[in-house]
Amino acid sequence: MDLEQEEPADWWEVEALYDLCFAPGRTALSSYRLRDDVKPVGPLCLCLWDETEALAGVIRYWPIRVGGARALLLGPVAVHPTRQGEGLAGLLIRESLRRGRKLGWERVMLVGDYPYYRRFGFEKLPGVVMPPPTNPERVLGLELQPGGWDGVQGDVTRWDVS
Repeated sequence: MDLEQEEPADWWEVEALYDLCFAPGRTALSSYRLRDDVKPVGPLCLCLWDETEALAGVIRYWPIRVGGARALLLGPVAVHPTRQGEGLAGLLIRESLRRGRKLGWERVMLVGDYPYYRRFGFEKLPGVVMPPPTNPERVLGLELQPGGWDGVQGDVTRWDVS
């Protein structure tokens, strides 16, 4: 497997994998409104290519603000259905989080399944408010630096850093 930063030429293949792995209405989710016309955080958007040079998995990150503080929005992460169960999503998540720490990001959040994401250290963020309709129980965060979420709460908003 080769783990590489997503390149602009990968866009169509990445989007096809997301379409394969997620429901047709995925772009109607509130998290997508935070991504519309916002450039992703390139160094953290990773593609995992298998031995046949097929896209096996992908992860993306987006810049956001939480109560005015800068943060990362993780997602989506996807693994090709024929490669699921091999730990590839975990590899993508762990490596991208490691890179985020190294780049100096303080906090990351996502909207997801707590029983799955707690294995990576994510916890519920009761004071963080995603745009509706979002189940508040699925709003999760992780400190990339000690104290990264201390005192950070409020509305999640777009942050176009370009």
